[in-house]
Amino acid sequence: MSAKRLFLLDGMALAYRAYFALIRNPIFNSKKINTSALYGFTNTLLDLLKKHEPTHMAVAFDTFAPTSRHSEYSEYKAQRDEMPEDLSAALPQIRQMLEAFQIPILEVDGYEADDIIGTLAKQAQAKGFDEIFMVTPDKDFGQLVTDKIKMYRPGRQGKDAEIWGVAEVCEKWGIKRVDQVVDMLGLMGDASDNIPGIPGIGEKTAAKLLAEFGSVENLLESTNKLKGKQKEKVEAGKEQALMSKRLATIILDAPVDIDFADVALKPLDEPALKSLFVEFEFNNMGKRLFGDSFKAGRGFGTETKDKSPYASQLTGGPDQNDQGMLFAKLKTISDVERSYKILITKDERKRLIKQLSDAKSFCFDLETTSLDVKRARVIGLAFSVEPFSAYYLPIPKAEEEASILKELEDVLTNPEIEKIGHNLKYDLGVLAWKNITVAGPFFDTMLAHSLVEPDQRHSMDFLAEMYLGYEPITITSLIGPKGKDQKNMEEVQREDLPKVAEYASEDADITLQLKEIFQPMLKEKEQEKLFYDIESPLLPVLVKMEHAGIAIDITALEEISSELEAKIDTKRSRIYEIAGHEFNLNSPKQLGVVLFEEMQLLAKPKKTKTGQYVTNEQVLESLSHRFEIASLILEYRKATKLKSTYVDALPGYAQEETQRVHTTYQQAVTATGRMASIDPNLQNIPIRSDQGKEIRKAFVPQGEGVILLAADYSQIELRIMAEISGDKGMQEAFASGIDIHTATSARVYGVAEKDVTSDMRRNAKMVNFGIIYGISAFGLSQRLGIPRNEAADLIEEYFKQYPGVQSYMQETIASAKEKEYVETITGRRRYLRDINSKNAMIRQAVERTAINMPIQGSAADMIKLAMVKIDQKLTEGHFQTKMLLQVHDELVFEMKDEEEDMVVPLIVESMQNAVSLKVPILVETGKGENWLVAH
Repeated sequence: MSAKRLFLLDGMALAYRAYFALIRNPIFNSKKINTSALYGFTNTLLDLLKKHEPTHMAVAFDTFAPTSRHSEYSEYKAQRDEMPEDLSAALPQIRQMLEAFQIPILEVDGYEADDIIGTLAKQAQAKGFDEIFMVTPDKDFGQLVTDKIKMYRPGRQGKDAEIWGVAEVCEKWGIKRVDQVVDMLGLMGDASDNIPGIPGIGEKTAAKLLAEFGSVENLLESTNKLKGKQKEKVEAGKEQALMSKRLATIILDAPVDIDFADVALKPLDEPALKSLFVEFEFNNMGKRLFGDSFKAGRGFGTETKDKSPYASQLTGGPDQNDQGMLFAKLKTISDVERSYKILITKDERKRLIKQLSDAKSFCFDLETTSLDVKRARVIGLAFSVEPFSAYYLPIPKAEEEASILKELEDVLTNPEIEKIGHNLKYDLGVLAWKNITVAGPFFDTMLAHSLVEPDQRHSMDFLAEMYLGYEPITITSLIGPKGKDQKNMEEVQREDLPKVAEYASEDADITLQLKEIFQPMLKEKEQEKLFYDIESPLLPVLVKMEHAGIAIDITALEEISSELEAKIDTKRSRIYEIAGHEFNLNSPKQLGVVLFEEMQLLAKPKKTKTGQYVTNEQVLESLSHRFEIASLILEYRKATKLKSTYVDALPGYAQEETQRVHTTYQQAVTATGRMASIDPNLQNIPIRSDQGKEIRKAFVPQGEGVILLAADYSQIELRIMAEISGDKGMQEAFASGIDIHTATSARVYGVAEKDVTSDMRRNAKMVNFGIIYGISAFGLSQRLGIPRNEAADLIEEYFKQYPGVQSYMQETIASAKEKEYVETITGRRRYLRDINSKNAMIRQAVERTAINMPIQGSAADMIKLAMVKIDQKLTEGHFQTKMLLQVHDELVFEMKDEEEDMVVPLIVESMQNAVSLKVPILVETGKGENWLVAH
């Protein structure tokens, strides 16, 4: 007889876990439905079914009816926020999915899912089931574990699932028997369920007490054996401990009336499941479950069909359903008529070059050996001039690379021909390192999509499915999954040239087709000016900057590293001195015990769901004004992060032969339009702290008669706020050249500008910048270390002095509620789908975004426009000065001494007039033998 394996799923806990696992990067389908919770939940189901072969399965859910725990303790789970709307909307979808899987849903009013699972687990054990798994991330279930009943904790963020038996539960909790789990919770409480426990008793202390006394009851009968404060705490918390233990105890006799035959696994309802996978656009999941019999996904809606000549071939007409963007078949390369040719000989290449030269535009895509533009060898190029047609030019030998690229140079550098690509900056960067400067105009489908749908993914594969109803060949089908056995593209091409040619040709063909879709969308969404005046012209500018890099002084970094090490040692020693003993400073768990159990810095410290004390920056910041140890820990953390992330890491990024660091800029990663810097990230080097500033010493000019020049927008976001709010007082302050923070301080405190103290200016500065980000009185009080009512008075007075700012905020929110988007001065849009949410917390967060985005986004667009103008003028003037870095509101140049008188005014003028504003724009410049001096 085969083994009987029962899986009991904690439905609500798994739904919450799935939703919040993707909270920073949620999944939306083409109908703008958040499918994160449904996707994660369904993925867990598939993992269980595919990997563990259950014979029986059921899912338990809580109901909204109160339980005996609520009757005993009205505050039980009272601290929990209202369920997010998107998660609430997903629960009926999860039920639909379970019905299609034919998995029973179990609910009993007055009992929690925990009680249903506990009751059935014990019943199943009594009925001889071989294995019972409680599928939940909740550690509390450890109290039920036996040799037959185990906890199954689904994996997250790439980690494997964990199965906890008796040994694992005891190890995780630091106890001898699983029944002591409820005793642990009785003593330490459970923040996730708002179970109080005994105040001041944490996990470590609770484990020690149970090791000695065995249970809460035995401990309470033996308090005469305790000493000092511990004795006082336990005796004072006696009733709370007993109540907390009762609250944490899972009920094992819930009235669950089922026969285990009812939860035996049944065949899937395939039509219902396939329909749901199509509706929610779970294409990969459908293929995973049904294999080749499932081909469903996104495609053209009727409106898009009319605009595109390619829709009929790609979407298959009759299979279209009535849901607009949904259709029944996701095409692959085998379903589409196309003409992809491999060109081997020089004559064949000549004929193609002639065709490209005669074209108004063409799409091209490189196949290379590496993602690092500096080291990549080009093994082939794909070109497409018209849909469903492409050519692949292989470069089989390294020694042929230069000559074949030389044949193509004239057509690639022809400024009369538009070049189309996806993530073009990579291709342009690779060719730049081969001494080929590709000329625009450019049409990058990744950048175009980032403007029309800023919150979606922008990968070519996703866009092909989304807009063409087409599933491209995956790179892993050629080179294999990540790992030591993954092949190099050059190796694959040697083994199977037609396969690589097909893959590359398809990329060029699909990108060309996407361009034809996004071009009218840019116009429709009024993003053409942004695309053609800012993002596209910026591409070659960024390629130049990345190629140029910036020199670093390795010796200077080694000296800074030694200084930081000494500072870290000093801070660590002082922290140990205050704490009274050494501990692992990098362990949040140990730190929490020191701060909140031993030193008792807070009466009611926050805890995580696992019962661990919260010791993040926000908590430490709030304590730093009163306790030296909190301030020292913050300084210690900053110094260690600075040392490991930047000082010790930067030399590894330097080109060995030039000692120059070449960062990579990302244009399409933020909805505000701000660029990001990676490998290495040079935008996050801290500049507010002295030790952060020191790192800039290591960035130096290279060559004779060369210095670094830094040009920085002064208070640009506040100037933009003054511009778009139209506030007269703020505009007058900037027009008169008065320091805005001093002017604000004088207005808010009602004193003359000459009487403004440094503390007044500091407070005004925090309000000025905080208002842009929607700071609250609570947030301001924490940042400034002042009472909340004083912070509230500051904000109130600020709005009295700058009424235009308050009007801007109110009008922006009202407009956003109507349009569901906001936009910058240049027209960049950010869509705000939750601006009308019924959940106050979500709505208020989106309102803060609505206020900030037009300001931050306008500043981002201004510096991009300035970069385009500066590059154009430097090129036209044949200057040797190079633009090297963009760091938020600052540009860094390597400038020839003799060019200073011409170049500095050129740069300042370009930055000041990037966007025409009434408010004067101030650009501050500095020069020197390193970045710190120049700044």
